[in-house]
Amino acid sequence: MATRSYLLTRAIEMNHEHLQLLVTRVMPYGKCGLLFLLCLVLAPAHAGTEALAFDEQTLTLDGERRTVHVPKGYQLELLSLLDAPRMLTFAANGDLFAGSQSGKVYRLPPPYTKPEVLVQLDDYPHSVAFRQNEILIARTNGLYRAPYRPGQGKIAADAVVLLAALPGGGGHNSRTVGVGPDGRVYVSLGIQRDCSDQYLGEGYPFEDQRGGVLVLRESGGKASWEPFASGLRNPVGFDWQPQTGVLYASNNGPDHLGFDQPPEYFSRLTAGSFHGMPWFQFDGKQLQRDDCVSSAPPRPIADVTIPAATFPARNAPLGMAFVPKGAMDASLEFNAVVALHGSWGTQPSGGFMGSAATRRPPKLVVVRFQDGQAIRVDDLITGFQLPDGKRWARPAGVAIGPDGALYFTSDSDTNGLFRLKRMR
Repeated sequence: MATRSYLLTRAIEMNHEHLQLLVTRVMPYGKCGLLFLLCLVLAPAHAGTEALAFDEQTLTLDGERRTVHVPKGYQLELLSLLDAPRMLTFAANGDLFAGSQSGKVYRLPPPYTKPEVLVQLDDYPHSVAFRQNEILIARTNGLYRAPYRPGQGKIAADAVVLLAALPGGGGHNSRTVGVGPDGRVYVSLGIQRDCSDQYLGEGYPFEDQRGGVLVLRESGGKASWEPFASGLRNPVGFDWQPQTGVLYASNNGPDHLGFDQPPEYFSRLTAGSFHGMPWFQFDGKQLQRDDCVSSAPPRPIADVTIPAATFPARNAPLGMAFVPKGAMDASLEFNAVVALHGSWGTQPSGGFMGSAATRRPPKLVVVRFQDGQAIRVDDLITGFQLPDGKRWARPAGVAIGPDGALYFTSDSDTNGLFRLKRMR
């Protein structure tokens, strides 16, 4: 009979925190409970959950040789240089679009090596989405739209008009837009700082209705917002899991609790879900009240949805995208690729005064799914940070192309568009 120690060891190897919790719960049932758990642990991995093997690859950028680790059978390449690019979106005709911190909205027709400036705007056009005959552009102070037809190369700045205002202001001023499987328009936005008393709900003035995901309500020729998920400090990236249609979001945790707390979130969002921040923090095991905000929580701790998965603190997760069926390879289908930007926090305190070599390295990871549920996090592309802490790229936006390849942006150091593709 396997021992509890052995089972815990296997659970840790699988990086499956929920399984460790299950060990504790089945212990009162003695041998029957342990036998049941052993069957779970030793069952063959489902397709899409097997461990990845890696190859080392060398890129030459600006005359410098850079080494990365990529999944075996894949190749990484820099396609084009862009000015501070952020979120990525593919249009139905295969054109690729990128928002940016520079005010440019880029259009890149296949093969994505010759970027064009679709329109130049102020107020941070962070991301775009498409509906029939129009483009949607998420800026800090609102969601904008303009008439658009597939293949169009330019938009006049004065053709971009406000659809629905958003709370503006500094601090986490990016806004991400996406059109869901239900055809509705969703936008994410963060609270301003670590512990800003801001919430997507009643009782808060418009400028403080921040920290989560909104869905657009359009009726009678008017557009307004309704909260979809609240209590997220800075949910930059979001996407829908292809098998279940459930919305997931990456989320940046606060900086005031040190280098190791709290973990960054990968959260399952449902209509009306509350994720606790800034009043409650999930420490990897349980929820804790955060005393940095003195206001009464708008909802009780019992309402808080804990993350579906976590990343170590100070990783700064940004863009994410699910891998649809037929893209990349079968082992990655229906998994979520997340860009970890890497924060400025250093050991031991989490402040910026320590050695740069101790910062979390930027990378891309994959949240592995089994039967529609997140089970663990694996590395996907690593090597963007040198031993001395210098970074030569910082992943930001992520998208899966119609060719089945993974595309991502880097918005500092190397500013540009990368592609990870399978070698034929």
